Amino acid sequence: MRLIIVSGLSGSGKSVALNVLEDLDFYSIDNVPAALLDTMVNEMVASREGDYEDLAFGVDARSRAEDLQAVPDLVSSMRDRGIRCEVIFLHADDEILLKRYGETRRKHPLSVKGHGLRDAIARERELLGPIIDCADLIIDTSRTSVYGLRDALRNRVGSRQDAELSILIESFGFKHGIPADADFVFDLRCLPNPYWDLTLRPLTGRDQQVIEYLDASPLVQRMYGDILSFLQRWIPEYQDFNRNYLTVALGCTGGQHRSVYMAEKLGALLTEQYDHVLIRHTELRRGDNDPGRPTEKPN
Repeated sequence: MRLIIVSGLSGSGKSVALNVLEDLDFYSIDNVPAALLDTMVNEMVASREGDYEDLAFGVDARSRAEDLQAVPDLVSSMRDRGIRCEVIFLHADDEILLKRYGETRRKHPLSVKGHGLRDAIARERELLGPIIDCADLIIDTSRTSVYGLRDALRNRVGSRQDAELSILIESFGFKHGIPADADFVFDLRCLPNPYWDLTLRPLTGRDQQVIEYLDASPLVQRMYGDILSFLQRWIPEYQDFNRNYLTVALGCTGGQHRSVYMAEKLGALLTEQYDHVLIRHTELRRGDNDPGRPTEKPN
């Protein structure tokens, strides 16, 4: 049995995530009280029905605080019993959530008289702390469209095989903020910057002229070798720890040249060693970049 627990802040896309999992043939149930998770799983295991082989349960802050605090131990217990349990947590910046609620005019589930929406969001973050602490995959939807979230889940969750580590190599720009979903963050701002070459400025790290410019720099190649050695040393430790997802973020100033180049270069090499490697360029607005695209296996 494979169980995915989907949680997160209201307005961050939990319903979209559950709908995607349902499209992937998971038996999805939203708003499951945390106190009933173990009972429901036991019933479905005992039923031996094929329809319950893949389950997705939505859990949110409407559960009692003490029940939410018990979720990490429950997840660990399920894994010890042979249930492949994963936890996905979605969140977004406060200002984004405020805007989304303003557009939909919906009431926040934790809103109470005398307290505003911002207070409700803060309380929700506090209550869901135990779940985010045990999450296998954290997705920040602040700058992700509904379509981008759907594709990200299909690529990272739907296409991952049993016990396979999904690795996402993600480029970003520091001036836009560090990705909140990153496990490792590498700062490339000390490297030569193609931005200052006017002929390279409008290009990206995926263009041949920029690739040749950065390939020619010994400093860039030394950084590449150091990051690659680090990942080759530590990725197996994540596999041994039974982690399902690993996100590696590479940042330069704007997220257009150096970080894109490095993500492509690392992704291509890691694809030769691991089965499920994705590349995402956060700052590039091209159709295949938002959700994270699979790298191609060599022939």
